[in-house]
Amino acid sequence: MGFEMKDIIFAFMLTLFAGLSTGIGSALAFYTKQTNHKFLSAALGFSAGVMIYVSMIEIFPKARESLSMVYGESKGYMLTTIAFFVGMALIAIIDKLVPEGENPHEIHDVTELENGKKINESELLRMGMFSALAIAIHNFPEGIATFMGALHDPAMGVSIAFAIAIHNIPEGIAVSVPIYFATGDRKKAFKMSFLSGLSEPVGAIVGFFLLYYFVSDSLFGLIFAGVAGIMVYISLDELLPTAEKYGEHHIAIYGLISGMLVMAVSLVLFV
Repeated sequence: MGFEMKDIIFAFMLTLFAGLSTGIGSALAFYTKQTNHKFLSAALGFSAGVMIYVSMIEIFPKARESLSMVYGESKGYMLTTIAFFVGMALIAIIDKLVPEGENPHEIHDVTELENGKKINESELLRMGMFSALAIAIHNFPEGIATFMGALHDPAMGVSIAFAIAIHNIPEGIAVSVPIYFATGDRKKAFKMSFLSGLSEPVGAIVGFFLLYYFVSDSLFGLIFAGVAGIMVYISLDELLPTAEKYGEHHIAIYGLISGMLVMAVSLVLFV
């Protein structure tokens, strides 16, 4: 199973785009007067729909196919299922290690820019720095997911990168808002938000070396199944709850269904 350098570069650039979209969230916090809650809710729901659909309909079956080629249909299916839930467990453990108060998925709003100075500055700085660290930890497996998806199927990789980019926008707000009000330094807040997304391309680099030195149908299938589990967990634990907090329940669900529909149509058209 070999890959051309142009395919690897394309996959890496997609991952870089997805990771650095935290900077978009930071820019929104500084240059818009109010968050459009309904739009953000629909966008996060859309992102969840894309990630759930592509994980269950495209990534999981491809992982099963790769593992079945090596181990046979029954054992291949069993290993795919185990790897899927191992991926879920991995991201759940990472999430558990992040203190709840500093979790990057706690809701932050650009309107906090009006009231931020009422909070202790040292607490704000600590919150922002912990959010940046937490996001970096979370983004690492997301980077592997985007890179692996793009390498296996460029069209699917674009969809995953787009979904994760939307997901990273509120995370950028979560980092930049508290750091800005703790330091009064807009550039520093933007830089920390921007840098927190760099762990996604780092994840892509790790994915590349895994493939380069240990490439096999078996490894590819196991990682792909794990990636599917990670993406489903992120969608159910982070994206959908955050979408509901930003807006109404039905807006989030309409976004979810729209994401699934767009992903389904794109897979049908490009198969």
